[in-house]
Amino acid sequence: MNQIEIFKMTINHQSHNQFLYKASFTPDLKKRICEKFKIKEEEINDFFGFFNPISVQPYEKKIEVDFSKYYKDIDIPEGSFINSLGVLEIPAKYYHFTGYISPLRNVKSLKDIEEFPFPESENISSEGMKEKVENANKENKVSVCWIGHIYENSWQVRGYEEFLIDMIENPSWAEYILDRFTERNIKIAELAAEAGVDMIITGDDVANQKTLMFSLEMWRKFIKSRWKKVYEKAISIKPDIQIWYHSDGNIEQIIGELIDIGVTILNPLQPECMDIYKIKKEFGKYLVFDGTIGTQSTMPFGTPEQVKMTIRDRKKNLGYDGALIISPTHILEPDVPVENIEAFVEECRKID
Repeated sequence: MNQIEIFKMTINHQSHNQFLYKASFTPDLKKRICEKFKIKEEEINDFFGFFNPISVQPYEKKIEVDFSKYYKDIDIPEGSFINSLGVLEIPAKYYHFTGYISPLRNVKSLKDIEEFPFPESENISSEGMKEKVENANKENKVSVCWIGHIYENSWQVRGYEEFLIDMIENPSWAEYILDRFTERNIKIAELAAEAGVDMIITGDDVANQKTLMFSLEMWRKFIKSRWKKVYEKAISIKPDIQIWYHSDGNIEQIIGELIDIGVTILNPLQPECMDIYKIKKEFGKYLVFDGTIGTQSTMPFGTPEQVKMTIRDRKKNLGYDGALIISPTHILEPDVPVENIEAFVEECRKID
């Protein structure tokens, strides 16, 4: 079967014996993989047979924005850069990670926030999107559109602690920022659905290893309500569009409510944080699982045989109804042995 055929069986919860699987790698690990197998970076997906959807993004008019005025009070470390949201990313000296310095960290009023140059919905259009979907169909590939984040973007431009405090002490500030990103995401979801994409990619990290980062009531008010608007727009145009949602950590408390607002594919289901078998039993009728292979346990610290045993377990106990995409729960870091990646691919490839 080709990838679109497997994908359709997966989202329809039809039992099959050929699973979609994928993984991503930090630069150091990617380099070692390429050296071992004598391949180029752009050849990795095809070489390993990874699930590799076609990205279909809106056309965005390039607008040059000068964010430098937000950082006049600090000495900017060498190697830093300002990203598209206006957030200063500084070297963190730990693998691929960077530290964030937020442009709105020092604001004194809602007016200061309103004057910030948020990305505008008016600058995006559907130019070329339908053609890309048609090309994906011709290649028997799945088409996906990256929508992105709401909460994560919001705290990054305001500051992590500052945003959490705003949610309690200055809710109008938090809601204004959230709404600006929500409006844009609704527009992208609309364009994606009109173009006919198979799946939209969304998510926010809202949990730690044990529980949500804030109360359930706060999540419902500030975050759930906004994603609901995004999903409703996409579903109203293309009822069968798949909604992929990501959050690290223990999100068991909100899984049922994510289903209620339209989520159909849940990622990554960290086995170190949640009882993935319990969640399958309770919510498996409604969700495709994407993930479940521990990046804090199996991939860095297991033997190749343990990796294979884990894959076999997931196929049997989570994929019996076909609703499983096998993947590590996060990008694989440099401490993952290449032999474990070989084992992962070998076992995923097996047609049982």
